[in-house]
Amino acid sequence: MAENDVKLLGSWPSTFVMRPRIALNVKSVCYDFLEEQLSSKSDLLLKSNPVYKKIPVLIHDGKSICESLNIVQYIDEKWTNSGPSILPLDPYDRAIARFWAC
Repeated sequence: MAENDVKLLGSWPSTFVMRPRIALNVKSVCYDFLEEQLSSKSDLLLKSNPVYKKIPVLIHDGKSICESLNIVQYIDEKWTNSGPSILPLDPYDRAIARFWAC
């Protein structure tokens, strides 16, 4: 699968969308940013996040990952050989970083 098959559904002003955008850029992952209009949610968003129907959603390899911190952790673990680690490697430090990111 090519890296450019990565899609991020979001809206420009959302700080929750900025987290995964920054993570993708830190890891140098090519992706398509699909702008969502929150007043009329797309079928792709509703299909990709059927529970909460919210942005951001990362779609990679046909699978969707929801919630910004989950997406950042996925990016960090999926592209380990690209760019620096985003979250600490030590499990305790990683848990603390996730706590403060919420």
